[in-house]
Amino acid sequence: MARRPARPDDREGLAHIVDLIRETVPPLHPAGVPFVAAPAALALLGRRHRWIARPAWAAAGASALFFRHPNRVPPTGDGLVVAPADGTIALVDEAVPLPELGLGDRPVPRVCTFLSVFDVHVQRVPIAGRVLSVQHTPGKFLSADLPEASSENERTAMTIATGPDGTGPRVGVVQIAGLLARRIVCEPAPGEVLSLGDTYGLIRFGSRVDVYLPEGSDVRVALGQRAVGAETVVAELP
Repeated sequence: MARRPARPDDREGLAHIVDLIRETVPPLHPAGVPFVAAPAALALLGRRHRWIARPAWAAAGASALFFRHPNRVPPTGDGLVVAPADGTIALVDEAVPLPELGLGDRPVPRVCTFLSVFDVHVQRVPIAGRVLSVQHTPGKFLSADLPEASSENERTAMTIATGPDGTGPRVGVVQIAGLLARRIVCEPAPGEVLSLGDTYGLIRFGSRVDVYLPEGSDVRVALGQRAVGAETVVAELP
């Protein structure tokens, strides 16, 4: 008996299902591929031995969850600063910017986001502009939710000049390692132009991201609030 050829509406239905899966299951950040592929390969090789396969599949699944890279839609509006990461607002205060940011020695508004191991760990560009500097500083690995982690932990600081020509107010964003974090990835280079909400880096595993704002900025988040990277408005520039 001849097989019935697929009709156009069948193909459209299949394509719709594929689109739904893509929208529901977030893609994997490229940095996470080795962490998923290695235990998955071990699970396949040891599939006849449950004591090998089950822990290996569990490790692959946990890695896929950690390195998930969901799509985000940034808000529209001039002068908006969005959360650089998913997590909990751990600190809202005024602090002297880190020296490597080049933002002066006067206290400015600061918003700190703490990322647990269960949060999405990619970092998003908090405001559109031109990268002025990127500097990595070795340091300690204190718990990232402690105030002193800002200045004592290993970190990578990036300064962004806002505006189409990069001459507007400057914003500093700092990726900070935590107890379990041992690697910070920051992809932009000085001179590069960044768009609001784009993915620019990654910290593994457990971390914090601080944003230093210009004086007079209107902070829009509160201590303990949950933030969604690239979507939650944390401040508006003066």
